[in-house]
Amino acid sequence: MAEVMSPIVSERIWALPVSGASVKFLQYLLHRSDFGGRLPVRQKDMAREYRVTPQTVSNLIAPLCELNIVLRPKNENGGKGNSYRLHPLAAKYAGPEEMDTALRAAIASVKAGDLPNLKLPAYASVPPAEGHPSLQVA
Repeated sequence: MAEVMSPIVSERIWALPVSGASVKFLQYLLHRSDFGGRLPVRQKDMAREYRVTPQTVSNLIAPLCELNIVLRPKNENGGKGNSYRLHPLAAKYAGPEEMDTALRAAIASVKAGDLPNLKLPAYASVPPAEGHPSLQVA
């Protein structure tokens, strides 16, 4: 069985109002994440693996956090450093059934107010392949 990605973010990655560097870093986060979005790596380890400074990781991840694509759960151990997880609507899953179950649970959690909703632009269509499109948030 092949892993699957939630289409909510992956199919609209071109529309994210973040820098290309943050989009590339999101791809790294997706690669490093467990199924369901847990990120088993700390910020300083991300910096080492991605070959940047911890401050650069902060700068790359901040816009993704503002869109709620990356969430900062409270540190359960009271330890230092930030822990992160991908929003369930932006995560990868082991298969279609797992993704369907997780997306339904995430939508219910968003409706209940237990999980923040994604803050994605509402583009109606993909921009044209040629020219310079004038994209605006709907």
